[in-house]
Amino acid sequence: MPKRLKPADFLRDAPEMARVLIGAVLLVDGVGGRIVETEAYDREDPASHSHSGPTPRNQAMFGPPGRAYVYRSYGIHWCLNFVCREEGHGAGVLIRAIEPLAGLETMCERRGLHEPRLLCSGPGRVGQALGIVHAFNGHRLDQRPFEVHAADRDYEVVVGPRIGISKAADVPWRFGLAGSRFLSRPFPKG
Repeated sequence: MPKRLKPADFLRDAPEMARVLIGAVLLVDGVGGRIVETEAYDREDPASHSHSGPTPRNQAMFGPPGRAYVYRSYGIHWCLNFVCREEGHGAGVLIRAIEPLAGLETMCERRGLHEPRLLCSGPGRVGQALGIVHAFNGHRLDQRPFEVHAADRDYEVVVGPRIGISKAADVPWRFGLAGSRFLSRPFPKG
């Protein structure tokens, strides 16, 4: 398995980190797979939870880097972000989709389905399949239950606008593994 990422590895700006994470392997208590889709968010970005400054809900997003920022989306799904940049800045990377590689039976039980392509193709699905809970908020990504390993090689990355936001929706901070069938949705052509 390639190098395990440490907090210092997350001292990058959000778009760069989002790109670097494509192809990395994320495991939560041994369940997970290859990250195939991410989105970047930064305090200067009006679509970011950190844009208005620290609050009790978003405090973890302000660091230190290499931590989980977990929030509930639409009151239903727990979503996982990786905090990046220096402590106090307020930047992160949303894990939008992974290619399931480990713990498929567990993921299928948690999701109530058996189609591998649909297990982790969207941030809410990732959260459910990996058993993400709010108790993981602020937890270090280099300590149990998390393991994040660097990509084993350079992957071709496609770039496009983020999904499901109303502010700064045209910013090209969504990154994906080219040709992956595990993306939450296709990237625009050209």
